[in-house]
Amino acid sequence: MIRGALALAAGLSAAGAAGADPLLLEGHGGPVMDVTVAPDGQVATASFDNSVGLWNGAEPRWLEGHDAAVNAVAFLPGGGLASAADDFDVILWRDGAPISRLEGHAGKVMALAPEGERVASASWDGSARLWSAADGTLLQEFDGHDGPVNDVAFLDAGTLLTASADGTVRVWDAAAGTEARQIVTGGFGVNRMALAPDGAWLAYGTVDGTARVLDTATGDEIADLSAGRRPILALTVSPDGSHLAIGNGEGHILVARTGDWSVLHDFRATDRGPIWSLDFAPDGARLYAAGLDAAVHVWPLADLDAQDAMSTADAAFLTDPATVPNGERQFKRKCSVCHTLTGDGARRAGPTLAGLFGRPAGAIADYPYSDALADSDVTWTAETVSALFEIGPAHYVPGTKMPMQRIAGAEDRADLIDYLRRETAPKE
Repeated sequence: MIRGALALAAGLSAAGAAGADPLLLEGHGGPVMDVTVAPDGQVATASFDNSVGLWNGAEPRWLEGHDAAVNAVAFLPGGGLASAADDFDVILWRDGAPISRLEGHAGKVMALAPEGERVASASWDGSARLWSAADGTLLQEFDGHDGPVNDVAFLDAGTLLTASADGTVRVWDAAAGTEARQIVTGGFGVNRMALAPDGAWLAYGTVDGTARVLDTATGDEIADLSAGRRPILALTVSPDGSHLAIGNGEGHILVARTGDWSVLHDFRATDRGPIWSLDFAPDGARLYAAGLDAAVHVWPLADLDAQDAMSTADAAFLTDPATVPNGERQFKRKCSVCHTLTGDGARRAGPTLAGLFGRPAGAIADYPYSDALADSDVTWTAETVSALFEIGPAHYVPGTKMPMQRIAGAEDRADLIDYLRRETAPKE
């Protein structure tokens, strides 16, 4: 659902007069990991709820196909969409339907970069890959980093950039797959990059809070926008290149004017938690922000500092442990981001837990279980729930897509089970 002063169908790209009410893009069942805006104003979102949202009207279109949290989404220049996830895969979408599943990465795929009829992917397996956006054919692999690759971008049609936890940004010949040089070396892990529209400069952000701008030709530093907050998790440039926005793990957003690198806005954008992703409207008048909140916030750029912070107060997994009994605390910390206790799954990554005890695993008709869980002979009882968390889902049901959560203490597991028995039992 979208609410606010303007309807998305009327064109978010044209919206954004100073002082207009902020918009919310609501509907995801978990934190939004990425938000991107197409030149025509269409918006795509990627979420921990395993879903992609395509916003082109008053209600989103949900694209379902990933088996784990979706980390990145990108519009393709020739039409369609690409998404990347914790399931190690990239999916190409046309008209809301998956047309290709790009398999081969051996780790989470964290970022995408489209260019013409190609799309590049960055993975925690330490590599980047280049694919055909038309049919998903693997065109090239880029190996050489000594750690996870967090981001990828095209400097130009023939040159790819990759940013890694090994502290480098590397420049590659896109056709040959060979490394040409390193533009950033020897520092803290690089999380995000953003390029000027003409490729003249590169902004990058690191795990220690460094946010710098370099000349891409010489590697010389142009500006240092570090603000002492870490890590840098989001970077984006306005379509005309006039503004750079930076988001960090402490929930701040900084916006700088690229003409003189002066800071225009620097404010706390969340009441708790990080900023995962930022993007500008096509006309640069609004800024989209995603974080632990299940909604994307859209703010007028001219009045950013006056906007209300993104609220995460209702996020169960952030509940103060001292305020709830132990069993409830275990549920909120370990289970609530993926599961509800009601009959409504509420677009969560996992199925509802209502009626859990005595239910065979894989029994919710409209939930896309992994084959491992759907084909298992597990029935949920106090004993099986305890065993699940004692050794972890990946060991209890090998092949499950459940996150690897363990509760080592027997008393903690018993308290969780008592809480689940009460809360999931059929209501009179």
